[in-house]
Parts: sequence; C-alpha cells; structure tokens
Amino acid sequence: MKKISFIFCYFFVFCSLATMYSQTIKSGEKLVFAGSYNMSGLMTQLAQVTMSTENVTTAKNTYLHLSCELSTYSKWDSFFKIRDLYETYVNPATLKPSLYKRNIDEGGWTKKEKYVFKGNTVNSTSKKRNRPETQKTFTIGASTQDVISLLYKVRTMDLNKFKVGQTQALMIVFDEKQIPVTLKYMGKETINAGNLGSKECYKLSIGAKTDALKGKDKNLIWLTADSKKVPALLKFSIPVGTGQLTLTSASGI
Repeated sequence: MKKISFIFCYFFVFCSLATMYSQTIKSGEKLVFAGSYNMSGLMTQLAQVTMSTENVTTAKNTYLHLSCELSTYSKWDSFFKIRDLYETYVNPATLKPSLYKRNIDEGGWTKKEKYVFKGNTVNSTSKKRNRPETQKTFTIGASTQDVISLLYKVRTMDLNKFKVGQTQALMIVFDEKQIPVTLKYMGKETINAGNLGSKECYKLSIGAKTDALKGKDKNLIWLTADSKKVPALLKFSIPVGTGQLTLTSASGI
C-alpha cells in the first residue's frame, strides 16, 4: 500500500522545461480526485486526493502555496489508513520552489521531510517514525523542482507545440535525490472531467528511472486541452497492480 500512496502523488511530477508559458496559476483553486486501485479485477475507490492553491504573504515575500493531500476513505481506514500531505511554497510568477514539506502517515508508518531551496542547493531535514532527525545538503540542477510544483508548471505550457510521439526529458527531486523523468505526448482524447463535463484532453505518457512504475505507455495522464490544463484522469501501472485518479470536482479555476 505504501507504493500505491506514493504513486497517487507521484503522478503530479512532470513538466516540459523548454516551451513557452501561456498562463499563470492562480490562488483559490481546488481539485478533488477519487483514487482507485484494481482489487481482484475490480477498480475500487480507496482514497481522495485534494489539490489546492493559496497566496501566502510573509514580511519579505509573497508565495503561492501548493498542497496535495491524500486520505483513504474512512471505511478503508481499518484496513490501511493513509493521511499524506505534500506542500510547496513557490514564486507565483515562475513557480520555482523555496520550501517543500512532506508529512506522511501510512498504516502507522510516519515520515516528515522539509527541503529549503537556495539556488541549486537543497538543505533537507528528514525524520522517520521515532528515529532521530537527519540533515543533508545536496545539489540539484537549475530546472529541477519538487514533485508538486512540476504539475502546476506543466499547466502553464503551450502543449499545442508538441507533436505526437515527441518526448521531453526532465528532473524531479524526491527522497533527497534527483529522478529523471520522460514525458511523451500521445495526442488528444475526449475524457469525462467530473463537474467540468466531457472535455477534449491532451494525453501524455510518463516514464521514470524508478522501479515504482511498470510498462511502456502504461502510466498516463489527461489534461484538459484548454488554457487551464486541468488533470482529468491519471492511470498508473506498478509492480503490484494498476490504479487511477479520476477528477470529481474542480473549483476556482
């Protein structure tokens, strides 16, 4: 189940870093997804994923706070209770992160992480369960971002510039290391997008140098083919099975 919860949030980790920006992400957006996993041949809804944005002002700066919260439905809590929260504070114009926080509780297994970004350097603190807190400093590439801010980054891109089959290499930072990811554009399809109704969407395939994902073109995401590029559907394949995230409601977009 730990891998399942990781994948639910991992699917918010990709973007193209070399295209023109077409819009900015605004405060007050809320996206809600139903997270399902294939159990005994049936796609069963287990959890809710909620993504939201808000402005946060400090004495020196204004940030856009991006959050992604994953919670199992109460009827599944006795089987395997998940309460995960991913947060990042970014520059509202560039979406470059300044602070990333991860707080997970999965069946009683807990972990807290905090990354402070300073140029190409990340100062991290990490604590697992009752173990002592550890600290680490490591270097990342100039365009490497955390797993949450990257989805919002891709939504500012002009995906009409992509050709079917075109790929783009990118990089995320997760668990105090960089992970190469490949994005492939696969054309357009019409998808049900919750309260937004039926929408034409950009279809994208995700590949990564990790054993968490399995199969060629089996890990997919559909973004509405408009200026908002709202994630409407996400499908994943991992060594222990398959699942999906389905948009149920979008507000403030």
